[in-house]
Amino acid sequence: MATTNKQNALGKMWCMMFGHQFVKTRNVTGHFKEYQCPVCRLEQTNDAKGERIFMTPELKDINETLMHLYQKRHPAI
Repeated sequence: MATTNKQNALGKMWCMMFGHQFVKTRNVTGHFKEYQCPVCRLEQTNDAKGERIFMTPELKDINETLMHLYQKRHPAI
């Protein structure tokens, strides 16, 4: 458990010095996406304006609902 905390602290320090390296993790819809930094595990998503904002539990729930409604309306063929 101590090594996990050390790795997380080193990852946060790395991102503070050199910036985050965000990778797209999931397409919620055609316009909304989720991103995560593989170094420090910070998550972000798009807002209504298309800018990236930090992921909160409320936004995570909104994205889940939005993805469910989008998949229901646009079924895979």
